[in-house]
Amino acid sequence: MDDFTIKLRQKFLENANAENAFQMKAYMRNQYDFFGIKAPAQVQIRREFLQNQGLPEISLLPKLIPELWEQPEREFQHFTLALLEKYSKKADAGFIEILEWIIVTKSWWDTVDFIAANLVGTHFKRFPELIPVYTEKWMNSGNFWLQRSALLFQLKYKNQTDLKLLFGYIEKLSGSREFFIRKAIGWTLREYSKTDPDVVIQFVETHQLQPLSQKEALKVINRKKLKG
Repeated sequence: MDDFTIKLRQKFLENANAENAFQMKAYMRNQYDFFGIKAPAQVQIRREFLQNQGLPEISLLPKLIPELWEQPEREFQHFTLALLEKYSKKADAGFIEILEWIIVTKSWWDTVDFIAANLVGTHFKRFPELIPVYTEKWMNSGNFWLQRSALLFQLKYKNQTDLKLLFGYIEKLSGSREFFIRKAIGWTLREYSKTDPDVVIQFVETHQLQPLSQKEALKVINRKKLKG
């Protein structure tokens, strides 16, 4: 195990809380173990740890990231996401392979949503030629976490959103019974409604969406109607 990982584990152990760990594991449906370190404390630990250790060389990431990610406690995955974000504006195009791997490994909403909207979203802005290659691959994969990522990567694009791409993927997935897909469809439409509500209204009115997707899509629009 890399010295970086060993020292990070020791830091987490020094701040572990068994009662918190039990509650956090239950919240995540007992899928993952925890040290029991809540988010604000994780931020502080991460800041202090990286100040003392320094950022690893980018060339070490292909070996270090899988090692960190495969640790059993969920705090390691959260640390890894924050670490990767620090390289997001200087990584080369091949960085997408690491991102794809962590999407499908130890997958749950708390990691996948951050990866898609922040890491993948930033990476695809820097390397737009990757978008059709990888999003089509993800859409055809049958893996709903990859499909969710294909929907959510434009979440922060606002008026730079490729509507043809987004709407095409929504149409392909609109019949899905998977909760995380139905929710993602509504979420991405709701977010875009903050940029252009009329386009979202028109899309919802002319397409047959699942009730959850439609409800989520119109949430901001309906809230404004009630206020106005």
